[in-house]
Amino acid sequence: MGKLYLVPTPIGNLEDMTLRAIRILKEVDLILAEDTRTSGKLLHHFEIGTQMKSHHMHNEHNMVDYLVGKLKNGENIALISDAGTPAISDPGFLLTRACVEEGVEVECLPGATAFVPALVNSGLPNDKFVFEGFLPVKKGRQTRLKLLAEETRTIIFYESPHKLLKTLANFVEYFGADRPVSVSRELTKLYEETVRGTAEEVLTHFTVKPPKGEIVIIVGGSK
Repeated sequence: MGKLYLVPTPIGNLEDMTLRAIRILKEVDLILAEDTRTSGKLLHHFEIGTQMKSHHMHNEHNMVDYLVGKLKNGENIALISDAGTPAISDPGFLLTRACVEEGVEVECLPGATAFVPALVNSGLPNDKFVFEGFLPVKKGRQTRLKLLAEETRTIIFYESPHKLLKTLANFVEYFGADRPVSVSRELTKLYEETVRGTAEEVLTHFTVKPPKGEIVIIVGGSK
């Protein structure tokens, strides 16, 4: 019986790749990558020559049985995403669940994930929090925002730069203009930035200065 390894990769700075992650990626029989072009650059940098195969949201359903079969036949497989820890707003859950159900061992390495530094760096309470990931784009968005308006724990969101202003405007509307917000973008990269303030203040900032890069939003809970 083989083993499935969930291997985090850097969210920006390549120095955040762990020695253990490099070793595992060199030792396994196959690496499943969300985008083989993106991951190919990472593997080349660390001189990892292991075979890669695409595994993303469009094909993961069809690949599960095939991959579980390979694992049961003794192959060791590593799953990586483009950045961060697999299965956190990225593919990974379906294969992990199938392995657990079929008695295949799964091991997740500790490593980079974007929301942890954004949360800790926000200055907002982090003893209790809820991870929401990406809000629904259309259907269910209003319902979700109304529900979250009453959430007392700190809330974590992921957002794309071209939707940030809309989301911040939603926060002003549903959570209130004075709700504390922290927006971190380009974490670990050269132009890393964290903007803190009320929902209205942060919206004003990014209205004047359009955002770029990967974004994590931390919102204080309702009082």
